[in-house]
Amino acid sequence: MWEELRPLGRDSSSGGYRRFAWTGADTDCRAWFRAQAEARGLAYELDRNGNQWAWLGVTGHQDVAPGEAVVTGSHLDSVPDGGAFDGPLGVVSSFAALDELRGRGAEPTRPLAIVNFGDEEGARFGLACVGSRLSAGALTAEAAHRLRDGDGVTLPQAMERAGHDPEAIGPDPERLATIGAFVELHVEQGRALDLSGDPVGIASAIWPHGRWRFDFRGEANHAGTTRLEDRRDPMLSYAATVLAAREQARLTGALATFGKVSVEPNGVNAIPSLVRGWLDARAAGQDTLDTVITGIERAAAERAARDGVDLDVVRESFTPVVEFQHALRDELGALLGKKSERPVPVLGTGAGHDAGILSAIVPTAMLFVRNPTGVSHSPAEAAAEDDCVAGVTALADVLEGLACR
Repeated sequence: MWEELRPLGRDSSSGGYRRFAWTGADTDCRAWFRAQAEARGLAYELDRNGNQWAWLGVTGHQDVAPGEAVVTGSHLDSVPDGGAFDGPLGVVSSFAALDELRGRGAEPTRPLAIVNFGDEEGARFGLACVGSRLSAGALTAEAAHRLRDGDGVTLPQAMERAGHDPEAIGPDPERLATIGAFVELHVEQGRALDLSGDPVGIASAIWPHGRWRFDFRGEANHAGTTRLEDRRDPMLSYAATVLAAREQARLTGALATFGKVSVEPNGVNAIPSLVRGWLDARAAGQDTLDTVITGIERAAAERAARDGVDLDVVRESFTPVVEFQHALRDELGALLGKKSERPVPVLGTGAGHDAGILSAIVPTAMLFVRNPTGVSHSPAEAAAEDDCVAGVTALADVLEGLACR
């Protein structure tokens, strides 16, 4: 499976992946998912929001009673020049875990499904977890229709070009009501497991996190003829805000990152008229996150006023703290503990996931697979084959315990 998936959406120059929602690379990944489902005799479904489902034991969600299904899976899209494991490891491991269950002769007594949620990373339209947010009702169809990519293409236009009906998107309560447990396996995006020496861990919670857009509007002018004291340069305000974000994060133990920037007119010899920067901020608690954002906004406003620059700040997305259901989390610990000499570690994460979005509606849990470097959202992202196999075995143990009893 890895060898078939590896070349899809990979950029030859960077070695990273550009699997953006509703592009050709995304279409290729979707075709791969469907082929894997059909090769195993699973019933394939594409839901109204473009999420893919593969069902064992039933012909589709309409045959499943409320709360009966056990579902696993993740996503196949990527950030710009992302790594091979973030998302795809969960999908590949889901199919491999099903193969393992069949090899054991385990017979599911509950419907079992594998899912690929669309547009989890939000790389194209700027909002993460679009597929799961739409299904859960956390994103309205009206708001989704207003999403645009960097070229001005709207989400409906992109979906239509890929052959999906954008008028069908929206909440999917009947489908989600069938889920009694959703377990997402994911490569760890940190080094906690590497430091503890464990190949697999269980998630406890997802930090509250969000994305904010800072628009600094100044005055375009000639870089070679405009005196420094006559300039209204938004780049200075933006640069100072980047440094302020780092300082606020350092002081509070939070994380704050300006990872995307747009400049107009973007000329080497022109003072910018607009610098637009996107802030990603996360913290272990809501109060801490509020303190960080307030501090960054204050510093940005003070510097903008000093530079004669106008400032607008827009919160584009936000996800509150997610505490995974303790009962399901403890059940995973008990199931995995049967084959372990010591308790499976339970750890929090600052990364968002589809499991976090669904947690407001259905019982969810996550398994993490060790990442030896802690690097993620980069071509250098890695996981050892033995650890990936351990992850598949752990997921199979969990699915057997939940769906085959």
